Amino acid sequence: MLKVLKFAKDKWYVILAIILLLFVQVYCELTLPDYTSDIVDVGIQSKGVEYPIPEKISLKTYENLQLFMTDEEIELVDKYYSKKQDIMEAKFDKLTDDEMAELKEAMLLPEMMTFLFTSESEEAKNMQSGIISSFGISEDELGNISIVDFLENLPQIKRNAIREVIEKQMSDYPEYMLEASGTSFVRQEYENLDIDMNTYQMDYLKKMGAKMLLIAVLALVVSFVVGYLSSKLAASTGKDLRYKLFSKVIGFSNAEMNSFSTSSLITRCTNDVQQVQMVLTVFFRIVVFAPIMGGGAVLKVINNAAAIGWTVVVAVLAVIFVIAILMIVAMPKFKIMQKLVDGLNLVSREILTGLPVIRAFGREEYEEKRFDGASRELMNTQLFTTGSMALMAPTMMFIMNGVSVLIVWVGAGKIDAGTMQVGDMMAFLVYAMHIVMSFLFISMIAIIIPRASVAADRIDEVLSSKTVIADKDEAVDIPEKCGEISFNHVSFAYPNAKENVLSDIDFTAYAGKTTAIIGSTGCGKSTMVNLIPRLFDVTEGSITIDGVDIRDVKMKELRKKIGFVPQKGTLFSGTISSNIKFGAKDAGDDEVIRAASIAQATEFIDEKEKKYESEIAQGGNNVSGGQKQRLAIARAIAKKPKVYVFDDSFSALDYKTDAALRKALRENMGNATVIIVAQRISTIMHADQILVLEDGRIVDRGTHDELMKNSAIYQQIAESQLS
Repeated sequence: MLKVLKFAKDKWYVILAIILLLFVQVYCELTLPDYTSDIVDVGIQSKGVEYPIPEKISLKTYENLQLFMTDEEIELVDKYYSKKQDIMEAKFDKLTDDEMAELKEAMLLPEMMTFLFTSESEEAKNMQSGIISSFGISEDELGNISIVDFLENLPQIKRNAIREVIEKQMSDYPEYMLEASGTSFVRQEYENLDIDMNTYQMDYLKKMGAKMLLIAVLALVVSFVVGYLSSKLAASTGKDLRYKLFSKVIGFSNAEMNSFSTSSLITRCTNDVQQVQMVLTVFFRIVVFAPIMGGGAVLKVINNAAAIGWTVVVAVLAVIFVIAILMIVAMPKFKIMQKLVDGLNLVSREILTGLPVIRAFGREEYEEKRFDGASRELMNTQLFTTGSMALMAPTMMFIMNGVSVLIVWVGAGKIDAGTMQVGDMMAFLVYAMHIVMSFLFISMIAIIIPRASVAADRIDEVLSSKTVIADKDEAVDIPEKCGEISFNHVSFAYPNAKENVLSDIDFTAYAGKTTAIIGSTGCGKSTMVNLIPRLFDVTEGSITIDGVDIRDVKMKELRKKIGFVPQKGTLFSGTISSNIKFGAKDAGDDEVIRAASIAQATEFIDEKEKKYESEIAQGGNNVSGGQKQRLAIARAIAKKPKVYVFDDSFSALDYKTDAALRKALRENMGNATVIIVAQRISTIMHADQILVLEDGRIVDRGTHDELMKNSAIYQQIAESQLS
């Protein structure tokens, strides 16, 4: 995953903002169960009484409380309560958490004792009798006075002894039981003060509901923002990756193009980038969010209900076990899926490119089977991985429901024992689901991370590949001369090849002159002219343009000087005009017409309805081979270069058009250097010098007449064509 994130490192500030917002979202979502717990425990069960100590208390009850307080506690309570007529009142909203804690500690036990000795219930009266009799006080001694009045008349020592006995008994109970007793005391006191408890309860519920609504809205807004930022981050990273990949591929020499197949490069620029973009879209919303949520939920469980935390451990172990099994089974298949996509693209491209040949040889059925085989292999792999992962959802749901039942069962026992409240159990259930869901989210993202990781490796392989042919740091400009090309004892071997394709090539193509190259098939003619625009670099020797080594000049400037027409004329989707202007975008209409006229292309262009605005299909599939070659030649002419290189560019032309085109070239090329690779003697017989290649070496050179006298190889070629 770090490989994927590396592509987005320049947008670190967006990543940081997303992570901070995720913490806010997690805080909001983990706060809501606490409010739910408070609504149940406080709003419903305690009638909205939030604190186990009263904000308002009658003077009489206040005096009763002080009967069971120490002098330090009385002093502390007097500090926070102020008298208003017959009521003692405290401002809780002005107290800090620490002040509330010490006030609660001072009042809880006295509240419970006051509630015990003032309650009229049968259970309370039995407890009163038991406590009084344990101190040797009989019913006769009490007489008709209330037990509180009786205790008021007891010495402080005896009251303290009674407090110690009760305090010792209460130490065996959980703290929340003492707080529940305090809450009952407060509720009874409010009723004695004629406070409408129904209204009081509704006010509390409305307040808590409003808080929950605000937190939920905040979580929703943050979630939207995180989603937007994640999508924007992924989309912009995908755009940048495609741009970097395409720019890198555009700069590839033929050596690098041979290292990466075309189908593989297409997959890397499209499908692989899409995989990276997809995983970035969900990475922060799931992979980063899940651990934060899970960790926060674990902390909440530890703080609120550690006694039944083992149930979450059971759930997590079950989830990890399921994920581990699925990953062991399915992960190897994910790693080979991208290679299968490559293979399918390769087969598809081969079939679509060679469709005319396939039809001509009646191989449709065979190619259909070949495509079906590649497609079926990918389908079977995807079915296996998808089927394996499809088991995850029902399995996880079974685990989650089982954990819910376990939590309710264990929690019910704790509630019955008085060690847990209903609201706490509900909150714990939500936290447990958050923890389990966090692991579920991580397991879901594990489906696409392996593919994205493989895709990132493949993208990085292209981006980090070293371009063999590149400008030197100290590259110079080409002098403004005529474009004279010299091969100085040049030898060349393809990368990783053991033998040279060309050996000791030494000649000069002069400006204003035509140099032709002829030889048998595979003797290295095209390789030789491909060295001029640096599609490859020489292995030994050097090539100069106007006396400067082409490796020392800027490639962009070098290629501006060259009008190159390859063996296979490639046209681009657009119009005839846009294709002719391809190398000279600022060329006017007159220059386009002139270039087409020299290339003998006006003949078929003028017959078209839209003439120069006629559509050209992708690859020039809607024009013939000869028309395609003439447009490719016109494209080079419109550039007005210093050097013309025609790599067997006249082979698809009939003899009449070939002759007319060469005549027009001679009349219009000016002082440019012309290099022609040809198979036909008629194409090159008027050249100023002809080079005869055999097995990558120049075996003869001269004019047509000279070679007809002195070159046996040239004579054989001429006799086979001119007889």
